[in-house]
Amino acid sequence: MASNPPAPEAPFAPAGTDPETFAYGAYGTDEGPWEEWNPTEESLPPVRGRHRVAKQRNGFKRSSTVLGVGVMAAVGAGGMASANTGKPPVSISLPDSVTHFFGEGSPDAPKTTATGLSKVGVTSESADSGDAGEALRNRIMAQADQQQSKADSKATAAALAAAEKQTSDAAAKAEKDAAAKAAAAQQKAEADAKKAAEAKRLAELAKQYQLPVVSYTITGTFGQPGAMWSSGYHTGLDFAAPTGTLIKAVHSGTVTEAGWAGAYGYRTVVTLDDGTELWFCHQSSINVSVGQKVSTGEVIGRVGATGNVTGPHLHLEVHPDGQATAIDPAPWLRDKGLNP
Repeated sequence: MASNPPAPEAPFAPAGTDPETFAYGAYGTDEGPWEEWNPTEESLPPVRGRHRVAKQRNGFKRSSTVLGVGVMAAVGAGGMASANTGKPPVSISLPDSVTHFFGEGSPDAPKTTATGLSKVGVTSESADSGDAGEALRNRIMAQADQQQSKADSKATAAALAAAEKQTSDAAAKAEKDAAAKAAAAQQKAEADAKKAAEAKRLAELAKQYQLPVVSYTITGTFGQPGAMWSSGYHTGLDFAAPTGTLIKAVHSGTVTEAGWAGAYGYRTVVTLDDGTELWFCHQSSINVSVGQKVSTGEVIGRVGATGNVTGPHLHLEVHPDGQATAIDPAPWLRDKGLNP
């Protein structure tokens, strides 16, 4: 059976001290004086177990302490929620017992407003709608829509940039192709103009130049190898024709040689104004003399088979600038507008 605790002693008051002003500063109702309290067994509830709970002198019960701790936790949670959501924190009101617990004017006392505890961590928008979860969902959906809109805008911008680049590339390619076609057309036009000019030039030259024999057959070309020729190859162009066929001057010039020339038989050499020598060989007869001026198409002799031959023909050689080495007469004649 539990025994009664001893009665508390009266507070010590120094001699000469006013009881009304005892303690620190003003008189406090919770500082005494107290009446002597001597509880009896009947005035105390039975104590169970080994523990006893002392009576609270200032009226602040354990439930108030628990409430205060819960409120502080709620305040912290509300602050964290406000920090996470980006919303300003919402003030709350605290019971008087909590304020009294910290003491009036204490630096640790929470700053309170008239907002109820039911508003902790809830914005005004969600409080009005009555559904904080729905408000949070709407806010998240709005953010998601905004992000999707930004992504769509970026995708659209990228697509437009790609299309613009493709269009620019296509335009550049088309411009390049057009320039290439224009250049090709210009080159073709220039080539055609050049060809036409050359044809005109050859036509004019053809009036000044003429093939030595009218009716003939080419039986030997320049460069043919053989033991018949002292140089080891054929040095001229052979126009085979019946003996006595007229031989005409290819171009106007001066007769510089006319007579027998060994393997060449009877030969006439006409030197043109540019110094080129034309040799007419194997003639059966010669109709001009040295120093005589001849014009294009004038008869200078006849086809024969004199000298080193196998049949009647005109052997024509071309010696630029009177040099000893002959060149191919065929391209030289073509350059003058003639096709042997």
